[in-house]
Parts: sequence; C-alpha cells; structure tokens
Amino acid sequence: MEIIKTTHLTKVYSNNGLEVKAVNHIDLSIEEGEFTAIVGPSGSGKTTLLNMIGGLDDSTEGTVKIAGTNINSLSENELIDFRLKNIGFVFQAYNLIPVLTAKENVEFIMLLQGLSEKERKQRSEELLNHVGLTDKLDSRPNQLSGGEQQRVAVARALASKPSFILADEPTANLDSHSTSTLLDMMAEMNEKEKVTFLFSTHDQRVIDKARRVITIEDGKIIKDERR
Repeated sequence: MEIIKTTHLTKVYSNNGLEVKAVNHIDLSIEEGEFTAIVGPSGSGKTTLLNMIGGLDDSTEGTVKIAGTNINSLSENELIDFRLKNIGFVFQAYNLIPVLTAKENVEFIMLLQGLSEKERKQRSEELLNHVGLTDKLDSRPNQLSGGEQQRVAVARALASKPSFILADEPTANLDSHSTSTLLDMMAEMNEKEKVTFLFSTHDQRVIDKARRVITIEDGKIIKDERR
C-alpha cells in the first residue's frame, strides 16, 4: 500500500532576489513498511523535502498525498488535525517539553487526540517499556541522556498510531552506543510491527540500516537504490 506520494514537488526560496530551488520537481512513492533513508550533502534539500511531506512547510508547486489525501488542499486547521492523527515526527533536537516527565511527554499527543486518562497511561507505559525506559517514566528530559531523550521522542511519535514516522537527522546528537541502540529499536519496530520510517540523514550508520536509500543533490533525486 502506498503511504506517501509526491508529484512534481517543488520548493523555491528567494535569496537576495535570486530564486533557489531547494526541492526541484520530485516524484516519490513510499510504500507501507519501508525503512528508507534520504541522503545528500548539506543544502541538498532533504530536510525541506521531509518538511513538505510532513506538512510543516508549504510547497511552491506540486502535491503531497498521504494515504490518498492531498494535504496541499487542506485548510490550516485540517492540516494540524491530519498531522496529529497520521504523522509521527522525530527531530534532531528531540523537542521534548522540559517541564513534563517522559510519560507525560508521550501522553501529550494522546491528550490532544482526546484519549481517556486510562488509555493514555496504558499506552505511554507500554511504549516507554518498548523503547527500554520502564525505569525512566517519571524522569524529566534534563535527567535523561541524549539517547534516552531520543527514545522518548520515538515513543511519543508512535503514541498517535501514525501512518508513518518522519525522522530528521535523529542520530545527529547521539554517541555511537546510543545511535546503535536507537537504530536497532526502530529497525525492530519496522520489522515486527511494520512501522514505516522515512529518514533524512547523513549518518552512515543510518544509511547502512536502511533498506532503501534515496540520494538527493541540488533538490533532485539522482539515485534510488533498494536493498
């Protein structure tokens, strides 16, 4: 089943009067259950592409369809609601809420979705157990290592039961051990639970784990390899 489809997707920025195509007419299809890395040098357009797929950035031209829904045609409020229900995000900077515990951070998105307290508690504890943080439920982000914070972020991304997870440079701030643990965990979720992951990365360790590697340069796909 096709989860993501972009058609002629383009993003143009104006830089001192000059137009720069950060993403240049990209056609891309991602199937359910893929574990795909988008790679390329800094400034190649990979993060911009991810942001447009996630509805965090508007396209200049072209369309993004998520599970058949054209997100470009949604109003701002409809898009917020659609993201909440369909897309999980994992960012380089973790983006956890500092005053909330690990469990509360994971619960937060379910609170926005209107789930009951009982459902939120059960699912957040299950997810944090799944990512190996059963003993850190009541820890705040400043009491966790970088690797532990990123695992909380993955649990939070999964909390909404999304169609897929977008991970933008998720290992950039992690040491080798934390990166290995995180990647093994995400690969296991992908294999056993068919969670679809789409990474933007320049980390060779992520690239080595991916089963599909899409290379972007100057906003265009120049290579698409399946393994």
